[in-house]
Amino acid sequence: MLIELKNIAKKYSMPSGKGYTTVLKDISLQVIPGATIAVVGPSGSGKSTLLNIIGALDKPSSGEVTLFGKNLDECDDAELSRIRNREIGFIFQFHHLLPQCTVLENVLIPTIPLGLKKRNEEVQERAKILLERVGLGKHMEYFPAQLSGGEMQRVAVVRALINKPKLVLADEPTGSLDKDSSENLGRLMVGMNKEEGTTLITVTHSVDFARLMEKVFKLQNGILESFVI
Repeated sequence: MLIELKNIAKKYSMPSGKGYTTVLKDISLQVIPGATIAVVGPSGSGKSTLLNIIGALDKPSSGEVTLFGKNLDECDDAELSRIRNREIGFIFQFHHLLPQCTVLENVLIPTIPLGLKKRNEEVQERAKILLERVGLGKHMEYFPAQLSGGEMQRVAVVRALINKPKLVLADEPTGSLDKDSSENLGRLMVGMNKEEGTTLITVTHSVDFARLMEKVFKLQNGILESFVI
């Protein structure tokens, strides 16, 4: 299994300091390599929290997360950082591109910890090939302000893929786009997933986007269940 969650729960202290609120309850999930999965559910249901736990950005209150064969409880901060940088690509609702950097420079940002020589040779060529694939080959020297919303999210997709991650986690990646741009980005992400051989997990409010995935789960009242759209 690429990912295995066992009895995951997440609790937060109440603002008053008295008691807790439980966001995730006894969640277990197994994900095989190459899978495409959508998690849907109402706002505030804990979808982003679940994604952050899978991506080693947050820790559960209880339960066990095994990622790429490693129990995350047994990993120190340095190992968790290495996993996040080299093994996982993140895509968010807002692209988070650096406005002072070109499209190509933004894509290359996650490669910086890999070393200058590698970045300037092999990875820079990969960045150009990926940008060509998503239709941005002529926009490499553009700045984010010169792009449309859909184009900026395409750059974010390429940035997430640049380090050849085993897993891509997308948090409402189409949430800031219009319907046509959302559909185009959804098809692009699924297509790139197949081409690159990655595993894709996304949380989304978009029914149309969720339908593109092989499996859909609904998170509600802290419980994750298989869902048919």
